This record gives sequence, structure tokens and C-alpha cells, in this order.
Amino acid sequence: MVLGVRARYRRGLPGGSAMGQRVLGVPWAVAFLALLALRGAAAAAPNFVLVLADDLGFGDLGSYGHPSSATPHLDWMASRGLRFTDFYSSSSVCSPSRAALLTGRFQMRSGVYPGVFSPGSRGGLPLSEVTIAEVLKAAGYATAMVGKWHLGLGMNASFLPIHQGFDHFLGVPYSHDQHTHYPQFASQEYTGQSQRGPFGDALAEFDGSVGQLLQALKDNGLANTTLVFFTSDNGPSTLRMARGGSSGLLKCGKGTTYEGGMREPAVAYWPGRITPGVTHELASTLDVLPTLTALAGAALPKVALDGYDLSPVLFGSGKSPRQTMFFYPPSPDPLHGPFAVRFGKYKAHYFTQGSLHSDTTPDEACHGLTPLTPHLPPLLFDLESDPAENYDLLQSGVGPELLQVLKEIELHKVLFEQRMEFGESQIRKGRDPALQPCCVPNCTPKPSCCHCS
Repeated sequence: MVLGVRARYRRGLPGGSAMGQRVLGVPWAVAFLALLALRGAAAAAPNFVLVLADDLGFGDLGSYGHPSSATPHLDWMASRGLRFTDFYSSSSVCSPSRAALLTGRFQMRSGVYPGVFSPGSRGGLPLSEVTIAEVLKAAGYATAMVGKWHLGLGMNASFLPIHQGFDHFLGVPYSHDQHTHYPQFASQEYTGQSQRGPFGDALAEFDGSVGQLLQALKDNGLANTTLVFFTSDNGPSTLRMARGGSSGLLKCGKGTTYEGGMREPAVAYWPGRITPGVTHELASTLDVLPTLTALAGAALPKVALDGYDLSPVLFGSGKSPRQTMFFYPPSPDPLHGPFAVRFGKYKAHYFTQGSLHSDTTPDEACHGLTPLTPHLPPLLFDLESDPAENYDLLQSGVGPELLQVLKEIELHKVLFEQRMEFGESQIRKGRDPALQPCCVPNCTPKPSCCHCS
């Protein structure tokens, strides 16, 4: 959970790292990240709450079609907010997707590749990157984050959120493997209550935490002045079959550039400001920073951004300024570029590759042993009529209309690659066991000696 609060409104904010503290009545040990930006009841600018689930699939919520998920609070929010059907993360794994959400920039620019940070990683999200927390803080917001960070710890905790624009941090620096991130956890209140087993129990508790958060905003008189935005960091892990998430009708899941790896559930909720409904407009986690910046009346960072202001979708004509989405694998490189490109309703795959995170599905294209495969011409899908990416439009030849589509996609791809700059890889800086958080700080050898009693 990431929280951002106007400086003169401090009630209920977490302080320090006291475990068991509550944020506006919400337990600290929730499996999501949220940004709450509160500027006080008299202020014209809105408050913000950003809730980011971990490994939650497109098909996991009742409001996205799952027949047995117990998600009444998220479904209620979806019925009274704007539900997105074509919302994408920038990556199919955790660290890069979080870096992009916080900065409005593809993860390659900040060097958060390949893969994810480990507990002993030397690198982290560079302090030179400007996060949404820093943007809001400069506009008078107080900020905080609660939950999973997964953007590096570093020497003397130099990469933690308190050095990235957040006034407060209460959570874990890397994967805690809780709730919807395997292995799942649910408290006694929720254990055994779901039809989906341990995953369903964890999801139900996650949903309950969102309900507590919404109630806390109402109790504090902030519901009508607060934009709550919910989404997930990447697609579901299907490696553990029924104990993992669901991408619904979409192909594959976590770790892949198929739709199931990067298309996410997303809901924008703001009573009295956002008209309830469903939008099929194209949008991404990359658009969060520009959108919140515009709503806060703040200044955009003076760097290359890859996101757009979604205000027209949230409040206006309904048309998204985003017309393309570029799909990079967990280990991107300039030689291969984006594995896939979406332009309007069409998606072209230039490369495909499976992932261990998406093993055990009937579709072998998803499996970890499925190698990198180039496609020339690319695989081309109409995602409006075929969101499952089953039917390559080019199998029966290329007519004039599809030829023009391919030319436009290729042009967008070339222009984008010309603008993309890969920063120094933070993850390739390697690991140092001494950097891993330890319950016995002075013990040796680490990390094997770090046993908590």
C-alpha cells in the first residue's frame, strides 16, 4: 500500500515501522500496495489511494467473470466506478512493473531489468528516478507506502521508499509471499471460507482489506474527495494450478507477453466524479503518474515519460490518448526490442516465449521450456474478437487491410525503439548476502544464520 497525505492531514498515518499499526483502520499486513494522497477537506485538489494487488489475474475477480471468487468489496467498487477491460501492466513480473507504475516510465529506462530484485540485490530503483510520491510531495501532499516494495533495499536501506519520496513506509522490501502471491496466507477469519481453496481464502481477505480501506475513507469524511484506483502488478502464476490465480479467457499468465501476463483488472472509483460504467479504452500502469499529476495540479518530471493523462477516460469523452502498448519480456534487450505491440484492437507478436510462472496450463506456448521463437511476419490478432489470441489473422494470407495494419504497427514500433534508452541494469549489479535483512544482524554466515525466533 502506498499512501500520500496532504501535510496538514496526519490522522491515521503509519509512523516508523511499528508492526501491527493501522492505517486509517486498515491492517498493515495486506498483500497490496496503495497510494493515499490526502490534502485536507478544505483543499480543492483530490486525495489519492492506489491499490496494487500482487499476481492477481484478469479473471480472478467476480466482476471480471470468475464464478466462485468471493470479492464483494472489489465488485462493489467496480459496479460504482469505472471498470477497465483493456488495462495493461508494463511487465509480466513484479519489480519492473512496480518501477514503471511509480515513475511513468518503462522499466528499461530506470534499469530495473532483467527479472526481479532478490533480498540481497545490490541495486534498486535509482534515486535519480522521480516517483509519483516525489511529484505529489512537491505539490504539498504527505505520502506513505504500506505493503510490498520489491524495488531494492541496498546498503543502509538506501533504496527504501523513505528515500523515494514517501514520508512513511510500513511493509516488506521484497516478496513476502503472502495473500495472492504464493504461498498464500489467510487469517483464521477467512481460512476455509472460499470455494477456491487457499488462494480463494487469501483473495477474500485481500478483498476484505479493500473493504476496510473504503470504509475508513467514508468514516473520515474523505470518500467524495478521494480517487481510489485498483489494479494488479502482473498476471497470475499458473505454476501451482488451482493454488494460483486465473487469467480468465486470456492466454498464459505471469512471465509472458501474452495477454494473460500483462492485461490486468483495473477500477477507478470516485463517488460523484467518475460515472459508473465500463471502458474498453486502452490504458496502462504507465499512465498513473501523468494522470495523478494532472489531477493534483502538480508539475510533470522533466524526463522522458511513457504514460498519458487518462483524465479524458475518467471524466470526459471517454477517448484514451494511449493508442499503443509495447510488450517487453522480463529480460528485455535492445536487440530484440518489444516482443509484441498493440495498436488499437490489433496485437502483433514478433517474438514469443514461455515462462515457468505459466507452466501446467494445457497450452504448451505458455510453458517454461517453450523457447524464444521469432515470428516473421509477426503473429497478428484482433483482440476485440479474439482476446484469447487463438487465431492468427495472417494464417490465410495478407490482404490490403491487414498489410496496412502491419505497416502502421511496424512504424510505431520503429519510432518507439528509436526513443527508448536502456539504463544501466540495476539487477545485474549482483547480490551481497550481507544486504539481506536479518533478525540477527551480526551473525555469520548470512543468510543461513538469520533465523527469527
